[in-house]
Amino acid sequence: MAKSGDNSKKALIGALNGALADHIALYIKTKSFHWHVAGPRFRDLHLLFDEQAKELVGLVDLIGERVRKNDAATLTSVGSVAKATRIKDQDSTGMKADKMVAELRDDNVALLGRLREVKEAAEQAGDFATSGLVDGWIDVAEQRVWFLSETLK
Repeated sequence: MAKSGDNSKKALIGALNGALADHIALYIKTKSFHWHVAGPRFRDLHLLFDEQAKELVGLVDLIGERVRKNDAATLTSVGSVAKATRIKDQDSTGMKADKMVAELRDDNVALLGRLREVKEAAEQAGDFATSGLVDGWIDVAEQRVWFLSETLK
C-alpha cells in the first residue's frame, strides 16, 4: 500500500508533467499564430505572440527539471505531450486576428488553472521549492491573460 506521501508526490509529478505538456502545446499554438496572423494589427500581434511564445518556451526546461529533481520521468515525445495537454489543437492558418487573441487568452486561463493545481500539489507534497517557483509561473501567465484580454477591448 502506498503511503500518503507517495500519493502526493505522484500527484505533483502528474501536475508538473501536465503543466509541461500545456506549455509545450501552447508554445506551438502561439508560434503558429505569430506566423499566421494578418490584418491591420499584424505588427503588434506578431510581436506580442512572439514575446509570449518566448515566455512559454522559457519555462519548459524549468518545469521538466522540477520533475527530474523529484526523481521522476518527464514527457518523452510529441505523443506524450498530446496525451497530457489540455490545450486544444488549432490547425487553421486563416483565423481572424481577434479569434486568435481570444483563443490564446482562453488557453492561458486554462494554463493558469493547471498551474494552480501544481501549486496545490506541491504544497501537499511538501515541495516548497516547486511551490515557490510556481508563483512566478502563475504571475507570468496572469500577465499574458491580461495583455490578451486588453487587446480584445
